Amino acid sequence: MKKIITLPFLLIAVLVVSCKDEDKKNPTTAESSIDAARNFIRAALDGKFKEARVFMLTDSINTNYMDVAERSFERVDQPTKDGYRASSINIHEKKVINDSTAILIYSNSFKNDHDTLKILRINNQWLVDFKYLYEHDRDTLMNKPITKDSLR
Repeated sequence: MKKIITLPFLLIAVLVVSCKDEDKKNPTTAESSIDAARNFIRAALDGKFKEARVFMLTDSINTNYMDVAERSFERVDQPTKDGYRASSINIHEKKVINDSTAILIYSNSFKNDHDTLKILRINNQWLVDFKYLYEHDRDTLMNKPITKDSLR
């Protein structure tokens, strides 16, 4: 009699545990450059910086920029955090540089500021090069042609 009662409970327990494990699985790899960028941005908007780092190219500069972003997010007021969490990601342009590099221009519906990310495929894994957001204009600012020359 005990075996008859124990067997259904055991099967139900296994089913419940397997369903819970399926719900808790977090994506740790991205299938495309857009997927990596979306996962990275969504995690950052939600304040889940540990999860965002999974989709980030790990180097000292990216790590420092992410630390700054995390500290900044912690200091903002709760309505701002809620605004970021409730926002959607707007992708404005995707430029494919080659088979392992893409540039993404995006914004979020809360602030609507256009930002740019570089996504790289390294060892068959798509990762966001976060520093590109801060450094991509550095060269272009120095190489801009003079539009008005007062000496002529």
